Amino acid sequence: MESGDLRIFQAVAREGSITKAAQMLNYVQSNVTTRIQYLEAQLKTPLFRRSNRGMTLTLAGENLLGYADKILTLMDEAVKTTQYSDHPAGPLRIGSIEATAVIHLTPLLAEYQSRYPDVNLSLTTGVTHALLQKVLDYELDGAFVYGPVDEPDIEHIAAFEEELVLISEPGQNGMYELLMKPMLFFDVGCTHRAKAESFLRGTGLTTYQIMEFGTLAVILDGVSSGLGVSMLPQSSIAKAEEQGIITSHRLPEEYRDLQVWFVHRHDTIYSSALTRLIQLVETRQ
Repeated sequence: MESGDLRIFQAVAREGSITKAAQMLNYVQSNVTTRIQYLEAQLKTPLFRRSNRGMTLTLAGENLLGYADKILTLMDEAVKTTQYSDHPAGPLRIGSIEATAVIHLTPLLAEYQSRYPDVNLSLTTGVTHALLQKVLDYELDGAFVYGPVDEPDIEHIAAFEEELVLISEPGQNGMYELLMKPMLFFDVGCTHRAKAESFLRGTGLTTYQIMEFGTLAVILDGVSSGLGVSMLPQSSIAKAEEQGIITSHRLPEEYRDLQVWFVHRHDTIYSSALTRLIQLVETRQ
């Protein structure tokens, strides 16, 4: 079993498709198919279930993926130990919750890239739960997420502080009346959504209507048009409030505070690129 075959297997498992894996790896599709077939023949067991909707792992495939992730991560880290220098270079895969990416990360990453232009920086956005899982699965080197995070394999540093606010269409007042409206939230897994739901229960509301949306822009449009209300970090809605398309309302003190953490696995060998990013985050406290 060769490491190259494991990388191809890992890519197909993650993408769920030979075609997508080939595009990601920049390989010929037939080569990916051949290497997967060779690996299955070598192990004498099918690793995938094939269907018109793509490829899903068998139990044997799931077991192999766990080992493949660990083996390939160790191999990558072995390379990193030989490449550590005062001049970071190479890939750095970062994730971030959307609000932090929009408000805070642009100046931070611009400064980072100007200092270390040889780093190939990539940014993935998502909700806290999904980003944390990608860090745990070694798919991301680190991520900016809402804390606290209770995970033994994760190290964290405080990055940014936020305030959670209730937002409504302009001209609307009266907290109780606003809370009777539908709540526009991100998908399940968003940490400040959990805090918002805790607040709703604390006010005595046992039932409330939730509408889920995928992006901040769509939530703001929905609120401004009177579709419902939402609870979001103040920094993420400041521009919309300045434009007069929404109004914000302060929450009770125990529900206001949100902290953004930068998280990474504690069992990885820090590359120069990751170390410099951590140092930059720490200096901005």
